[in-house]
Amino acid sequence: MNARAVTAGFLATAALVVLGAFPAAAEGLPPAATPEQAASAPQTLDTLSRFFARDGALARTAVAPRVEGASVPVRILSPDFVAGKPGAPVARVEFRASRAVASDGQKASVWTVKRPEGWHVVNIATGDDEIRYAELGGGLVFREPQIDAWYVQKGGKVLPLDEDAVRVVGREGASLAAYRERVARAYGDKLPGSAYARKGAAGGYDAAPPNTSDGGVTVAATGAGAGLLLALTVTAAMRRRRAREA
Repeated sequence: MNARAVTAGFLATAALVVLGAFPAAAEGLPPAATPEQAASAPQTLDTLSRFFARDGALARTAVAPRVEGASVPVRILSPDFVAGKPGAPVARVEFRASRAVASDGQKASVWTVKRPEGWHVVNIATGDDEIRYAELGGGLVFREPQIDAWYVQKGGKVLPLDEDAVRVVGREGASLAAYRERVARAYGDKLPGSAYARKGAAGGYDAAPPNTSDGGVTVAATGAGAGLLLALTVTAAMRRRRAREA
């Protein structure tokens, strides 16, 4: 798979996460009654073995992947909040994430979404950011995917959880109102129905691949969707995230 296809795969997944419309469930990974059961199903563990062994540092037969603990809800910046809809929360739950660990200590995040027939695995990503930040607790933890920034909302305050967020709100954080003004300026013209979305630019598919050593491939293949929610600037995200096609 060439670099452009790899990048497009990641961009499509990132955009669909923001929209709350995920690609089809990965072929061969059946639905389950709970996110944890879907993440720890034999077929998922087999996929994780291939995922963790992809660089050749660990033999696939030696991976022995396991899923640890309960899944956590992952909240993403809400388009209703960006648009200034009265009463809209800053973020909404888009999927659940489970921590997977290999025998050599590698970690991955298994993303699951619920459909009428049950919970499906839709993506596997390097690292366990989703779980780590959610476990910090103390408020509503959410991600601004366009810059891969993690925050926690505590009452009327938005506080940073990583350096990407610090660059936006400072180490002391910002008021919820000030943060909304910021995201409205950044993304308000990129909501569904905007000229930006109608051009099909929201996924960035015409752009050259970012200069990064990390690739990004979705577990389930997907194409560009119409009316994508927000522009996705994913260079920072791709520094730390890598998804692998099963």
